[in-house]
Amino acid sequence: MAELKALQAYSSALVGEDCPAGTFRYEVDSGELEWSEQIYQIHGYRRGEVVPTLGLVVSHTHPDDRKRCREIFEDVCRGGGFFANYHRLFDARRRERRVLAAGEGVVDREGKILYVEGFVLDLTRTIQLETDRSARDAIAGAIGTRGLIEQAKGILMGILHIGSDAAFERLSAYSQHHNIKLAHAASAIVRLANNTQESATLRSLVHALDSRFSARHDADRVLHP
Repeated sequence: MAELKALQAYSSALVGEDCPAGTFRYEVDSGELEWSEQIYQIHGYRRGEVVPTLGLVVSHTHPDDRKRCREIFEDVCRGGGFFANYHRLFDARRRERRVLAAGEGVVDREGKILYVEGFVLDLTRTIQLETDRSARDAIAGAIGTRGLIEQAKGILMGILHIGSDAAFERLSAYSQHHNIKLAHAASAIVRLANNTQESATLRSLVHALDSRFSARHDADRVLHP
């Protein structure tokens, strides 16, 4: 069997870590499958512990992904062309891994399939890091949003001499009236409050906001006494 091609892989999420990836080659006529060292590692083995076969590959593939992955590979083995599968597999220690397998079925001049070669990229760690980062960003955003709203409430409470609940009601009314998110409404008020040259604008905005809220509240009481 020909020597496996070298593969370079990179994941922005892993920073200084190498992205686990390896190459394979499958001879269609003989059924011989060759793995690079990295694919043994992805499956939880060392070279010499197992003989790579399609049956072994299928046995490690997640049951829910097995049928479709096998169908795609069989199609490539019949007619050539490119393929790519993002799927789950269980390594020798039954740890679930997320991998991308891609490759090409190579044909001769007569169109007969000769072999399938490609690579397997282990995305497990990348996905974990990206998910953790998204979760942290979401939490930080939620905390920042709550902080803005609390600041805006404090500004309304100070100018209008009202309580926390009343301030939140007016802030919510302003948000709904202008069809903007509550955090954006709060941000606008906080931004004006942080600019000493905008104090008059801030007071005008807050009193207009209060007047609209009071008028709306009075109208609701007329309609629903």
